[in-house]
Formats: sequence, C-alpha cells, structure tokens
Amino acid sequence: MTRKTILNESHRALGARMVDFGGWDMPLHYGSQVDEHHQVRRDAGMFDVSHMTVVDLHGARTREFLRRLLANNIDKLQKPGKALYSAMLDDKGGVIDDLIVYYLGEEFFRLVVNAATRDKDLAWINAQARPFGIEVREREDFAMVAVQGPTARERVIGLLDAAGAQAAGKLGRFAAVEVTAKDGTPLFLARTGYTGEDGFEVVVPVERAVALWDALLSAGVKPAGLGARDTLRLEAGMNLYGQDMDESVTPYEAALAWTVSLDEGRDFIGRDALQAQQAAGGVRQMIGIVMDEKGVLRHGQRVLTPNGEGEILSGTFSPTLGKAIAFARVPAGDFAAGGDGGVRVDIRGREVPVRVVKFPFVREGQAQPGI
Repeated sequence: MTRKTILNESHRALGARMVDFGGWDMPLHYGSQVDEHHQVRRDAGMFDVSHMTVVDLHGARTREFLRRLLANNIDKLQKPGKALYSAMLDDKGGVIDDLIVYYLGEEFFRLVVNAATRDKDLAWINAQARPFGIEVREREDFAMVAVQGPTARERVIGLLDAAGAQAAGKLGRFAAVEVTAKDGTPLFLARTGYTGEDGFEVVVPVERAVALWDALLSAGVKPAGLGARDTLRLEAGMNLYGQDMDESVTPYEAALAWTVSLDEGRDFIGRDALQAQQAAGGVRQMIGIVMDEKGVLRHGQRVLTPNGEGEILSGTFSPTLGKAIAFARVPAGDFAAGGDGGVRVDIRGREVPVRVVKFPFVREGQAQPGI
C-alpha cells in the first residue's frame, strides 16, 4: 500500500504531479521541474521530506554503539547539536545506507535515514543495538520540510520567535538547534540539505506540518518536487542511495572515502573488508563526467575507458550548466580531470566523448572551475 505524508493534500491542492517514490506518494513537480530547480539555486524552495525516517537512540552506551555501527567516527561530535554524515556498512563493507547523525546528549543521538531503506535500516539498527541496551525509537510523530536556497535561512528565521531567530541566526553548518516558531510550534532546525545550497531541514510535529508549510508559502518560499531535488543534488555531487551505491558497493567505490575513519582501536562493522580492499588497491571508482555534445546521460548507459567498461550511475541534464552531467562507476585508473582521458559513453550505439571532472559540478549556484 502506498504511503502518504501529512502534506499529501497540500501538494495536490498546489497542482503537483504525484508519483510513487519508494512506496510513497510524492510530488515530482508542481508544473516545471526546471523552474523549481532555478528557484532553489536563485532564491528559496521547499521540499516535503517527511518520508525520511527519524530515529532516536537513547541509552548510556549510545556513543559506544555508534562507534561500532558507523564508518565515520562519532567521536568527532563533542558539542550538542553537531551533526555527522556517515555510511552504515555490512560485514563486507557494502553500504546499507548513508545517514546523518545528530549529537543531542551523551545518552541521546538522532539519526535521519533514507525512506526507501527504512525497513532494512530499522531491522539492522535494532539488531546491532540490542547488545548495547539501546532504545531505538522511530519518530513517526514527526514530519520534515527542507527549505533550501540563498534566501532560505532568512525566510525560515522570519517565522521564529525572538529567541529562536537569534539561535537560528548563529547556527553553523552541519549543526542543529531546537527553536520555537512565532505560533508556538516547536521545531528541530538543522542547517543541512541535499541541494548544495544553504538552508534548513526542519523537523516539525506531524500535527503542525501543514501550518508550517502554509507559513512558508506565505513567506514566499515556493514548493519543489523530487525532479528538482534530483538535479540539484547531482549538480552538488551528492550520492543517491540505490542508484549510486548499495550493499554491492563500498564507500571507496562511491567516492565516500572521506567518510571513513580508520582511527586506531575502533572496530566498526565492515572495517576489515575496507582495509583488505585498501591493501589490494581499488578495483572500481566513481568519477564525474560532463558531455559537451547535445544529449542526456542516463542511468545504465555503458561507459568505455582505457581501463575497461563501466556504467552511468546518476545522469541528468543540468539546468544550471546547460549540459549533461553524470556519475559513472568505472575500473580504477588515473583520469586527469578536465580531459576526456579516452572516456566515451555508448548512446544508442554511438560512442560520444565526455570529459572527466571533479565534482561537485556546481557550488552555491556557480559552475566549478573546469566544468
């Protein structure tokens, strides 16, 4: 049965085209995916991300548990409110999911995990948490709205009471704070996002989500759907679980080596497999590519390199750049950024040259050097 967020009727009232996304009835766009993309890059847009799963962890051994669960080192979080991005791995080093963890107290951490992986994530987390005596609580009483873009922060701050506005104004990147809206609604405000723009991801009690959405509309924030969310995150060089990585892929093969902390004395799940892969040398790697010819790069297209064949993972037409961009997983090798390196993409039997580039492709609305 398809699930609906609390904002489903709000989307329909705004004329959204609805689609199935991981078992959820979600808005693809509200008329123009490209207009929504540009709205986020140039001003402010908002996304219903209430299908994401908020999981609260409580217990005296929560930090010890997260040292074991995550490939990144939870000990980087020492100040309440700070956040960390990490992969959660299986014993073979494959990515079960990528997530954000918030440190809210020594016995209280919050995870936000992907919607499509909810069931397997909860099963895995519960199984691993049991020996540590951790209480794992899925927060179905919360909804979430992401407000993103150059003016996103000021639009949200304008809805807060005086104390909340002051706290939100001081909030650093990858950190969160609990605030109160002018109408008394309690909000968990995180300066995070999935678009490459500044902004907030706002966790709100389900019963107050429609009021928050309407307040943001009144403040001039326009809605954006899954289509724009996908083109924005790809331009920003951000992976999509299930398309760019899954259990068959390690962080090293998903350009996420920066999220792996091989700190001494911490035996996290999947560490042995990652160290064995590291010692053996990489077999596959993820690269960014740009196609200067007309056309669109799409998932599953064959990629030809001097080292062998690979395939397109996420691919799209970039509204900001006006050309096709993609992630590709290819045999490991030395690809000089900015040159074609002999890399081609098979598009309906025609080998089209592409350039290998460093991602992100776009940062704060601007094309990166060499793109």
